[in-house]
Amino acid sequence: MTYRLFEGKDHASIYQKYRLPPPDELKNIILQYLDNKKGQPHVLAVDLGCGTGQNSRLLAAHFKQVVGIDISECVLEEARAVPGFPNITYRKGRAEELPFSDGSVDLVTASTAAHWFDHSRFLAEASRVLKPGGCLALLGYTLTKIRFHYQNYGDRLDHIYQEVKQVLIPYTSNPVAQCDSKQEELYSAIPFPDKERIECIQVKSFITLKNLVGFIETWSMFQAYKKKDPQAANDLLLNTEKRFLDEMGVTSPDTEMEWELEYFCNLASKPK
Repeated sequence: MTYRLFEGKDHASIYQKYRLPPPDELKNIILQYLDNKKGQPHVLAVDLGCGTGQNSRLLAAHFKQVVGIDISECVLEEARAVPGFPNITYRKGRAEELPFSDGSVDLVTASTAAHWFDHSRFLAEASRVLKPGGCLALLGYTLTKIRFHYQNYGDRLDHIYQEVKQVLIPYTSNPVAQCDSKQEELYSAIPFPDKERIECIQVKSFITLKNLVGFIETWSMFQAYKKKDPQAANDLLLNTEKRFLDEMGVTSPDTEMEWELEYFCNLASKPK
C-alpha cells in the first residue's frame, strides 16, 4: 500500500524547517557509483518521496533536470517555495506509478522515504524507467543510533533521547521499523544483480536544542502520538527541551551540541 503522511500544512512546514538534507558524504557516494556504472552525462534524476525537497536540491547541481515526486501537495508547496533551483520540477504522484517513459531516467533516488512505498510495484517501476546502467539509490538514517556530545554530558543526553523514543514506540509503524533496519528487506528485493549495501556512514555535525526538538516533532510516530493526545505530545516536547537544558547546564534552546547520525545507502545498477 501507499502511505499518506505529511499531508497537513503544519506538518509540512515543520518538515521543511527541521528535516536535514543528506550529507555531502552520502551524495558523493551516490554520484561516484553512478559515474562508475553508467557514466556521464547525468541528465535526469527522479527523487521519490521528495517531501519538501532537501534531497532534490542537493542533486540539482549534478543533473540537467531533477524531478521531485511526492503524494502530499502540502510538502510540494513548501518545496516549490524555495528559490534558486530552476532545474527542479515538483510533481504530485506515487513511486509506484512514475510519469516517465521506459529507459529515460539516469538516477532514481529516495531519501528516508522508500520504506513507505509498495516495494514490488515501486521496484518494477524503477526498473522500467531507468536507463541501462542507470542507478537506484535508497538512503536514510537510523533513529536508534543517534548520539549526542556536549562537554562531558553525552551519555546522559543519549539517555534522555532514548526515553523519548521509548514513549513513541507504540506509535511506530512497520515502515519506520524497516528504516531502522536500514531497509534490509527492500534491498533484498531489488532485482538487479549489481547492487551494494553501505550500512554505517557515520556523520557528525552540530544542531541546536531547538532544532532537535523540531526534528523530533517531524517524526511520523510523534505525529501519531499528537493525533491521539495533543496535550501529552506537546508536554513531551517541552519536557524534553527542559531536561536537555538542565542536563547541559544552559538556559538557551539555541545552544548547539554535536550529534552523530548513522546513515545507510542501498545502491543498485540496472543491467546494460
